[in-house]
Amino acid sequence: MGGDVPEFPARFNLAQYLLDARVEEGKEGKVAVRFRDEAFTYGEVRARANRAGNALRELGIGPEDRVLLVLPDAPEFVAAWFGTLKVGAVFAMVNPLQREAEFAYALEYSRAKVAFVHAQAWGEFSAAMPPARHLRAVVFAGGEAPAAPSGSRARVLSWGDAVEKAPADLENEPTGRDDLAGWLFTSGSTGRPKAAVHVHADFAYNVETYAKDILEMRETDVTLSVPKLFFGYATGTNLMFPFAVGATTCLFEERSTPEAIFEGIARWRPTVLTSVPTMIQAMASHPRAATADLSSLRVCISAGEALLPEVYRRWRERFDAEILDGLGSAEMFHIYLSNRFGEVRPGSLGRMVPGYEGRLVDDEGLDVPDGEIGALWLRGGSAAIGYWGDRARSRETFRGEWTVSADLFRRDEKGFYYYAGRRDDLLKVGGVFVAPVEVEECLLTHRAVAECAVVAFRDEAGLVKPKAVVVLRDGAAPGEGLAREMQEHVKARLAPYKYPRRVEFVAALPRNDRGKVDRKSLETDGGGSSPPHLA
Repeated sequence: MGGDVPEFPARFNLAQYLLDARVEEGKEGKVAVRFRDEAFTYGEVRARANRAGNALRELGIGPEDRVLLVLPDAPEFVAAWFGTLKVGAVFAMVNPLQREAEFAYALEYSRAKVAFVHAQAWGEFSAAMPPARHLRAVVFAGGEAPAAPSGSRARVLSWGDAVEKAPADLENEPTGRDDLAGWLFTSGSTGRPKAAVHVHADFAYNVETYAKDILEMRETDVTLSVPKLFFGYATGTNLMFPFAVGATTCLFEERSTPEAIFEGIARWRPTVLTSVPTMIQAMASHPRAATADLSSLRVCISAGEALLPEVYRRWRERFDAEILDGLGSAEMFHIYLSNRFGEVRPGSLGRMVPGYEGRLVDDEGLDVPDGEIGALWLRGGSAAIGYWGDRARSRETFRGEWTVSADLFRRDEKGFYYYAGRRDDLLKVGGVFVAPVEVEECLLTHRAVAECAVVAFRDEAGLVKPKAVVVLRDGAAPGEGLAREMQEHVKARLAPYKYPRRVEFVAALPRNDRGKVDRKSLETDGGGSSPPHLA
C-alpha cells in the first residue's frame, strides 16, 4: 500500500489521542468547540468529558459496555462521546429525530445500558423505553429530568445531576489499540441498519492517512458540517479531525438547510465545510449564492453519493472553494478514495488514499483491466472487525485483509476511480446493463434539471425500463413537452437504450437521514407532483 502506514502503540485510547494529547501539548486555552455564542476550550472540553466519564462509571459502565448517544450537535454530544471512550465503553450513535420503532430497535440491538438523550428526542425515545431489557439509566440533556415512563426498568437522571456534579478528574481506562471503541451504523437501505464494529486504532488510522494527508488538516482550521455528528462521516470531519490537530469545530442543533449553512459560514468563517451533493447543488442554486461570502473556505468535502460533474461546475462557477469528492463507508469508518488538491477530476472520486489499496473484480473475484467495470475490494487499517450480530454478512463482506463493497467502478490508467453505481442499482434493459449514474449525469446537463434520480420501473409487458425522477430548476414548468425534450436530450448523448422511458417531476427527491436518495421509494409507480410521461 502506498504512503506511510501509521502504527499505534499497544496501549492506546482514542480520547487520549484526540483530546488529552492537545491539552498536554499546551493547547488547554485554545478554542475547541463553538456553539451558538459560546466557546469551549480544549481544557474545558476535557473537564466536561471527564465528568461524563465519571458519571458513566458511577452508573456501572465499564469496558465494552455500549452507550447510546441520542443527542443533537451540541457540547453535550462532545462530552458524552469522549467520556464514553475514556472509560473504555463503546459509543453507538443514532439520529435524535428518528421515531419510536427505530429507537426500540437501537436499544434492543445495541443492548445499551446507558443512553444520553436530549429533550428534543424524549417523546419518541421514552415510548421505546418500557420494552428495553438492558437499559439501566438515561442521562437527560436539555432541561430537568422527566419521570421514567411507566413500565421502564431504567431511571432518568438530569445532565446536571449526573454529569455536572461529577469530578472533573479522570484516569482513562488503559485500553488497547484493538479494543472495541465504537459502532457505525450502515444506512439500512436493504433492511435494518447493522453496526460495523470498530476498535480504537481504526479511527486514528484514517485521521493519519486521510485527514492529515489528503485534507491537510491544521491547527488554524475551523470546521462546519452539513451532516450531523451521529453520522460517522461527520463524526470524523467535524469532531475527530479538528481535535486531532488542535483546530476548532462549530456545532449547531438546527436542521441543515442552505440558509443555516450560509448563516454558519457568515458567523464562524470556517475553512473546511463537510457537505453532500444535495447541499452543494442547493447552495449553488440558492438566491443567496450571488452575494454570500464563502472566501473563508479552503475546501468543501463531498461524500455520501455521487457528485456529478454538472453539480461541481455549478458550485465552482459561484464559489472559490475547491470540492474534494470522495468515498467512504461505515465498514472502513471514513473516506479511503478521494480527489486531491491540484488533482481534481470532476466526475471522478479520485485515487486511493495513501494507506489504502483497492481492486476491481468481476463476479468470479478476478481483477478486471483498467477501463472495465468491477466491484470494489479494498484493504486498509481502518476496516471494521465485522457487523454486530450478523456473522453471515460479516463473512461475506470481510474476507481476510479485504473488505468487499457492493459499489461498482471503472478505473483509468492513472488510478482515478469513476463510480458506476451499486451492484443492486444497475438496471438490465434489454439484456444490457445500464448504470443510473450515467443517465443522471447526462440529464443534469439539461437546462431545466436541478436534481434527478434514475431508477427502474416495469412496463406493461413486465420488462425493466429506466425511469427519471426530476426536480426542476426555478422557472421551468413540468409537462409532456419538457419530458420528451429530456428524453431526446439523453438519446442524443448516450446509447439509445439508456434513455428514460418514463419521466416524473417531483418537488424534491426523498432522502434518508444520511442525505442519500431513497431510490427504493422512487421505484413505485406514480408519486410525482405531475403525471408521468411515458415514451
